[in-house]
Amino acid sequence: MILEECNLIINQKKRELIEHGTPLFPVACYHENMEEERVPWHWHDDLEGIIAEAGSLIVAVEGERYHIKQGDGCFINGGVLHSVKEAQKGDCRLRSVVFHPRLVGGSLDSIFWQGYLQPVLLDAAGRCVLLHREVSWNREALNAMDMAWQACETEEAGYEFEARAALSRLIFLLSKHRTVTKPPLSEKSQREAKRMKVMLQYVQEHYSEELTTAKIAQSAMVSESECLRCFRSIIGTTPIQYVRQIRLQRAAQLLESTQEKIADIGARCGFQEMSYFAKSFREWKGCTPREYRSLTIQEK
Repeated sequence: MILEECNLIINQKKRELIEHGTPLFPVACYHENMEEERVPWHWHDDLEGIIAEAGSLIVAVEGERYHIKQGDGCFINGGVLHSVKEAQKGDCRLRSVVFHPRLVGGSLDSIFWQGYLQPVLLDAAGRCVLLHREVSWNREALNAMDMAWQACETEEAGYEFEARAALSRLIFLLSKHRTVTKPPLSEKSQREAKRMKVMLQYVQEHYSEELTTAKIAQSAMVSESECLRCFRSIIGTTPIQYVRQIRLQRAAQLLESTQEKIADIGARCGFQEMSYFAKSFREWKGCTPREYRSLTIQEK
């Protein structure tokens, strides 16, 4: 079954660890209730199509924010740092289809790769392509994503052909309608993105330790003020607030998947004081760590 909930696991570079699909069929579809949890900052080599199934989304791509209303969606290119959250409180759900380029491109010397896929992969202006249903070719692209999703959901005989054909159609449309009106990333923006990946890597490797803005800045060999500016301009928060969020997300994963003592989980995730851990967790999830663990056990 390749239709599942989006349980994100990322490595020290904020690169997603989950293999989407299988080596034989590298595609998977995910469903996420955005009322419960945002999709944190991450990146992957795979290509991704997102549709706002209910409510509206804020898709953040490096230094830009995009508002996606119900029924619309977007395409996110490989290697692009991004996150997703609800635009406003209420029923908010997304569906995404994530697939490796080789699924539709085949070998590097094929016409599919060189003639259609490679131009999309190398398009600096195509890091995130917004798709609106009122635009004819956008609607066709969204329908292709829907078809791939439905094929993976039913898994009827030959569904792999249908999913690949639908995603191939998506890439064809993106290649055909590529626009050069949007300027590519400047050298400064590219440099900032690289610095951010270095600093995110450092946070992921050391979140259980005592972290300061100075330490995070040093990891990328920038000043504290530059570190603060990068975090605020690219991911919209401060370094320390980001560290706190990473710690809470990791704690939630451990509460769901292990029987470790709650105090041990807090300490393992960088919270030296249990009271601060409980307070921070309640502010984030609306319940204590103990209540959260009980709720997740009941749901299972």
